[in-house]
Order: sequence, then C-alpha cells, then structure tokens
Amino acid sequence: MSLQIQELGQRIVEHRGLDGVRATAKEIGVSPATLSRIENGHVPDLGTFAKICAWLGEEPAQFLGLRSENPSRPPPTVHMRKKNTTTIATATALGGMIVAVQNAIIAREEL
Repeated sequence: MSLQIQELGQRIVEHRGLDGVRATAKEIGVSPATLSRIENGHVPDLGTFAKICAWLGEEPAQFLGLRSENPSRPPPTVHMRKKNTTTIATATALGGMIVAVQNAIIAREEL
C-alpha cells in the first residue's frame, strides 16, 4: 500500500485515537508543537519522520512512494527540509527529478 507524505498527519490522528497530542508526542519522542504541526500538514524533518513511522508501524518508503526494483540495492531517496520558500508541489517535482537521475545512473551501472 502506497501512501502520500501529505497523509502522514491524518494517519497520526487516526492512530492516536482519543489520546491527546501531548501524550502521543511524548510516546513518539517529539515535542507536542512538532506533532501538532505535522498533524496540520507540515512535512517533518528526517529524524522526526523516522520516529513517527516507527510509532505508526509503517515503512517510511510507503509514504515516499519508493519501491526497489533490485532488493539488494536500496531505492533512491530524496530528503528536503521544510521551508516556507518551497511548496510541496515544488519539493515533489524536485524530488522526482532527483530520483529519475539516480535511477538513470543505477541503470547505466548495471549495463
């Protein structure tokens, strides 16, 4: 099942159920303010993203749409910091271009 990174906040809300933001943030190991921002659609930094995925019991690749054609080689990945100057659409487009280049390089190496 592939999920979108934008769905992360909704998955957190569903998973925590009736538990409060403060209790859930403490359980995950992040600040309540950070958890609240993510629930409201902000993209977390890599460390926070890893903690949340572990707490959800989800593979990070599920949110990033990554699948490896060669299981012995990890899939290409892109990580960007959330900044007000970069929209999600721009970050997604840039990430797609970076992954496409990485895939082309891998394909050449395998020839």
